[in-house]
Amino acid sequence: MVQEHQVTQADLIYPLFAVPGQQVAREVSSMPGVYQLSVDKIVEEAREVYDLGIPAIILFGIPTDKDGEATGAWHDCGIVQTATTAVKQAVPDLLVIVDTCLCEYTAHGHCGYLELGDLSGRVLNDPTLELLKKTALSQVRAGADVIAPSGMMDGFVQAIRSGLDEQGFTDTPILSYAAKYASAYYGPFRDAAESAPQFGDRRTYQMDPANGTEALKEIALDMAEGADMLMVKPALAYMDIIWRVKQATQLPVAAYNVSGEYAMVKAAALNGWIDEQRVVMETMTGFKRAGADLILTYHAKDVARWLA
Repeated sequence: MVQEHQVTQADLIYPLFAVPGQQVAREVSSMPGVYQLSVDKIVEEAREVYDLGIPAIILFGIPTDKDGEATGAWHDCGIVQTATTAVKQAVPDLLVIVDTCLCEYTAHGHCGYLELGDLSGRVLNDPTLELLKKTALSQVRAGADVIAPSGMMDGFVQAIRSGLDEQGFTDTPILSYAAKYASAYYGPFRDAAESAPQFGDRRTYQMDPANGTEALKEIALDMAEGADMLMVKPALAYMDIIWRVKQATQLPVAAYNVSGEYAMVKAAALNGWIDEQRVVMETMTGFKRAGADLILTYHAKDVARWLA
């Protein structure tokens, strides 16, 4: 009765990984219980998620082919676009958030255009913005409810907002990965999304884990450009950032409980070292206490069942 913070199903967003094919369900070896799913299986998961009281999913895509133009990201028949349309037809009241980034679709695994021959991982910012605008438009036309740009390009919120507005999608909200750190916690995700950089790293466009004030600068820029919601990623080692961001804004704040955080809990639980349910629920409560309004987590279905 006197608890200050409570986790509910309505706080949760469940990530899903879409792949081409039929009846495909490949478990990610580094993320027990998480699968790459074909569109028909994505629809089955969407129905289950909705029945559990979880209000939203976020879709990531793994295309058949990758190239330097990230064609699979913005093609009208891309894997995320196809999955989005199928989910909205099958479960229209489930909110579909789409990850708007290019790393899953580029041959080199970076989040945008690279200078020819540059092996440092330095992305050409402005040409990348044009691709992100095309990607967001194709995703919204496919039925996406929320655009979630994650590449940490300078000006990406403004570019996407203007691109959507010009085409009449003025009511589509943007959930910006506003404070995304160059983290070691992303390792298992790169297995799931098949998006590991082929050379270099992402420190030229993601944030230094040592920097806290920089996060406030980044969120201020994104708010000025038209972001409707803000995300902090990762979450567990960045609860102070979640708190600072929440104190600095009136916008909803999302925390992404990322793949490495999930994998560590799963590994310890499978070895019998921890009580999985208690640890997960304590962690979710910690995110809420830090100020998170929304929690993206691979634990979402389990949390919803435990709460029920």
